[in-house]
Amino acid sequence: MEKHMKKQYPSVKDITDQERIGMVKEIFSTVTARYDFLNHFLSLRRDVAWRRFTARRMSFFETHRLLDIATGTADLTIATARRHRDIAVTGLDFVKDMLDAGHAKIARKGLAERIQMVRGDALSLPFRDDSFDVASMAFGIRNIPDKMQALREMARVVVPGGRVMILEMCYTPNWFSSLMYRTLPRIARRFSLNPAAYEYLADSIMNFPSPNEFLGLMDDSGLVDLKKYKLTFGAAYLYTGMKQRKG
Repeated sequence: MEKHMKKQYPSVKDITDQERIGMVKEIFSTVTARYDFLNHFLSLRRDVAWRRFTARRMSFFETHRLLDIATGTADLTIATARRHRDIAVTGLDFVKDMLDAGHAKIARKGLAERIQMVRGDALSLPFRDDSFDVASMAFGIRNIPDKMQALREMARVVVPGGRVMILEMCYTPNWFSSLMYRTLPRIARRFSLNPAAYEYLADSIMNFPSPNEFLGLMDDSGLVDLKKYKLTFGAAYLYTGMKQRKG
């Protein structure tokens, strides 16, 4: 515990991609036990509503399968399985501690028959082309240095006409964002064995592309019919894009 109390992380602007990947693995391995509580606390529980909003906008028409990348403790995975009761869901993450926590939560909620959890890399997804109707990621893409490759992989594994959906935090200068990213993380330190993780959280959000810049990345990845949805005064956005249909 003492080791993590003294830990400090550099800004995402000052490290290499490989250093950042290693840092992200360490952070998410150390915050697992309090991850859900702190997510709800830091967002004033708006993260629950944001995931439900995302699940409502999903459409399953061919494979009836969802791939949820950077699934963490499986909150979006579970929310979507509950909303769409005729689908199968695969959750993927590269942190074993998160997957273990997600497995336990899925079992408690009686969804183990419909949800599969897989350890894997968002930059090289272990699935064939055109395998899912939807590929989603909630609060994960800001932790991936090569965002373009992640988006291309998501587009690759969805069927033509399928959707890539990204739910992500956004720093918009207003009272809500100020509360979330400046005040609440200071309080959250008291609940975490690795308080510096929440300094990283704020830093990664403040250095994330603007909504229009991120839509530009989705456009460059080959996705079409791009949309963005502003959530809770701009504290988060849902971005959606479609894989172009053949012919």
